[in-house]
Amino acid sequence: MFGKVKKVFFTGVFGVLYVSFVAQLVYVLGWVSEVNNKFIALGMLALEWLVLISARYLSKRSSNSAQHNAFRRR
Repeated sequence: MFGKVKKVFFTGVFGVLYVSFVAQLVYVLGWVSEVNNKFIALGMLALEWLVLISARYLSKRSSNSAQHNAFRRR
């Protein structure tokens, strides 16, 4: 039961983060006027993207290891 709730919760959270990332990208490309500021903002977005991907990877990895450990205990 808790595993299903956790899966839905994390899927929703990562979905919101992906939508937020796309909105920030559209904002930077559309409304930031100065080229230097665009490059700075795109660099920050690239770092945010790396953190988001690594968090997703670690979340899936910990979920898989928890499932395998629970299976071995039974």
